[in-house]
Amino acid sequence: MSHSRRPRVLVIMGGRSGEHEISCATAAGILRALDRDRWDVLPVGITRDGRWVRVPDDPSLLEFVDGHGQSVPEDGSGVVLVPGTCRLLELPSSTDEGAATTVRDLGEIDVVLPLLHGPYGEDGTIQGLFEMADVRYVGCGVTSSAVSMDKHLTKTVLAAAGIDVGRWELLTARQWEVDPAECTRRVEALGYPVFVKPCRAGSSIGISKVDGPEQLAAAVKEAANNDPRIIVEAATCGREIECGVLAGIGGAAPTTANLGEIVVPEGEFYDYQLKYFDTEGVSLECPADVDPHVAQRIRETAVRAFEALECEGLARVDFFHDPTTGSVCVNEVNTLPGFTPFSMYPRMWASVGLEYAALLDHLLTEALERPLGLR
Repeated sequence: MSHSRRPRVLVIMGGRSGEHEISCATAAGILRALDRDRWDVLPVGITRDGRWVRVPDDPSLLEFVDGHGQSVPEDGSGVVLVPGTCRLLELPSSTDEGAATTVRDLGEIDVVLPLLHGPYGEDGTIQGLFEMADVRYVGCGVTSSAVSMDKHLTKTVLAAAGIDVGRWELLTARQWEVDPAECTRRVEALGYPVFVKPCRAGSSIGISKVDGPEQLAAAVKEAANNDPRIIVEAATCGREIECGVLAGIGGAAPTTANLGEIVVPEGEFYDYQLKYFDTEGVSLECPADVDPHVAQRIRETAVRAFEALECEGLARVDFFHDPTTGSVCVNEVNTLPGFTPFSMYPRMWASVGLEYAALLDHLLTEALERPLGLR
């Protein structure tokens, strides 16, 4: 990177997962917040069918409007990354004769800010592309992203590290099709209620609370619509506490922010509708009112989980804490947490004085200083 220019940031949004609109909303907040005196920003979107296109640098075209999300426009000019060069080329948006002469060299990229929630973005796939192309990027690497995206694998790794993750069963769509009775028996051993989830989806998409066996088939079908790998979790009593973890710059130890707590109406759980639309009944408390000794345990456990999964950059570790028993249980680890200005992860860091724009500066600086190749 030349020291005579601002570092070039490729902001990637959209993607092929069911969280396409959430990704666009995340990008809207980040495009507004990035310090343009410090960073040269180039927004690129990935359409729902996987095509890379130029996106106008206009957050209003990406944010939620009247309860509806936005999508990456299908008619943008194509963009390709040239492996080994860190260069981007803009392709013509039509096949008119002579269009090839309009190919533009968009220059080199110094660092990528991938804002792709869910499969084909948060799961190690695009991280592998960046590794192959020798491009630095914000966030976790290939293995960490893939394992953390899969709730079953996350629990398996954390349990092996001695971290409490509750009780669960892995089902597959094939197992359910072949022997639903055996699958039901395994689920019933957990005890109702249970939560049925796609293994590799976020934003609470495809999740159902199941209070009895008569609801199980529909819940499995809903989860399988999003992922053939399905995790069934025993209900865990307690408060939903979240902890933000941030990697240190230059190899420094990771740090944690103030804890946050999600409080939902009694009898409900934090599903997609409550997260993004029916938000009036939801309270996001930060800092959470947690006993200081318990808070310290949660922070230490969050860092242990971060390191056990070999995370880089950032992660949000979600816990259940039962004040009556003192138990602390990891629910999941999110390597690309919600990142709008109102999301819990940036709010937790703002509560300790690291505001939104400064948090982005930290993440980009940490990624720029990270070595390429095997780490």
